[in-house]
Amino acid sequence: MKIAVATSDHVNVDHFGRTKGFTIYQWGGDDPEYIKYIETNIDPEAKHQWQQGLSILGDCEVVIAAQAGMTAKYGIKKANLKLVEDEGTVEEVLNRFIDHEMFMNKPI
Repeated sequence: MKIAVATSDHVNVDHFGRTKGFTIYQWGGDDPEYIKYIETNIDPEAKHQWQQGLSILGDCEVVIAAQAGMTAKYGIKKANLKLVEDEGTVEEVLNRFIDHEMFMNKPI
């Protein structure tokens, strides 16, 4: 699965609509593999730019962001993306998400 993490500085997770880019990872059960960083080319001071971020996520299945506005959440859902809201560093939130996915998909 491809996972996009909203981050402007490649370290901390950002708000979905204000991020300067997304770090893209591929994860298939082992360690996540870094794929690339995609810039959003938005004005971080302007509001309601979530569509620019959404339009570059391509074949990602999951997007992780510190927050997303109500309209962005609707757009993310309509694009069939799973939104995970979490705060911390990119590494922390990515590892928490993967740990949670592995726990939830364990056989009973």
